[in-house]
Amino acid sequence: MFTGAHVLFYSKNPEADRAFFRDVLELKAIDIGRGWLIFAMPPVEAAVHPGDGEFSERHAGHDMMGALVYLMCSDLQATMRALAAKNVRCTEVNEAEWGIKTTIPLPSGGEIGLYQPKHETAI
Repeated sequence: MFTGAHVLFYSKNPEADRAFFRDVLELKAIDIGRGWLIFAMPPVEAAVHPGDGEFSERHAGHDMMGALVYLMCSDLQATMRALAAKNVRCTEVNEAEWGIKTTIPLPSGGEIGLYQPKHETAI
């Protein structure tokens, strides 16, 4: 039925964040014109969580469900060391019942999540 998923990141500095995804996170990308990059992502799983308020984005005339992105890794400390070697300093590490987590700061000032799951994954 589905062939994939397309994630939209809203950035205050899309050019800098695109370069970060390409050069630092080393995500494969295609340029669909005028520097607009579409990135290949690692396999994805999704979970539906209860919300605690208004969390949506108006897109194409519709109120779309809010979402957060966490990249997953098998060894959080090793991944953080690899990022640190590229001058990327992740935020503090927190432990939750579902995994060990941090965030990766982006050039735009935004952040994306990074975690080592403790739970069985769907992928």
